[in-house]
Amino acid sequence: MVQTEVEQKSPADRVVRPTGRALMAMAIAVVGAVGLDLLTKQLATRFLDPDEPVKLLGGAVYLSLTRNPGAAFSLFRDFTFIFPMIAIVVIIWIGWMARTLRSVPWGIALGLVLGGAMGNLIDRIFRAPGVFHGHVVDFFSLFDPHGQVFAIFNVADMALTFGVILAVLLELLGRQRDGTRLR
Repeated sequence: MVQTEVEQKSPADRVVRPTGRALMAMAIAVVGAVGLDLLTKQLATRFLDPDEPVKLLGGAVYLSLTRNPGAAFSLFRDFTFIFPMIAIVVIIWIGWMARTLRSVPWGIALGLVLGGAMGNLIDRIFRAPGVFHGHVVDFFSLFDPHGQVFAIFNVADMALTFGVILAVLLELLGRQRDGTRLR
């Protein structure tokens, strides 16, 4: 049956394909987050002494090398194998969501989350003590050299956090991944 102008497809029947700009924004965010994370972890493990934190900005920031087996504040350190599985689920979920990605801001948000998940997953797979039990390299500490005020973190954690914050803001503003607005 041929569709006339009167019988247009409903939004549920339309096939939404991703745009090149949105996918490029996502790819740049992923490559930037993973690349910067790997570079800074390499520099931290090479030049920082775990016993001698470096004080910056009058003590607002410390470079304090640590290897974290758990989540933030070393929570769940006995369940290290769970974190790579969660990261893999997040990576698959974002890949699935990218199928309909037409929004550059959403591309950036999803790219940051994906890059953060991948950065820490790389540590979980390739760092000691072993595959799926690797300890994540963390080295930024706020207001205390030993993470007593705020959890010690890395670039992947920052990318993940900023990506989630941007996604929440986009949701609150009614911006959809397909480029439409709810409000």
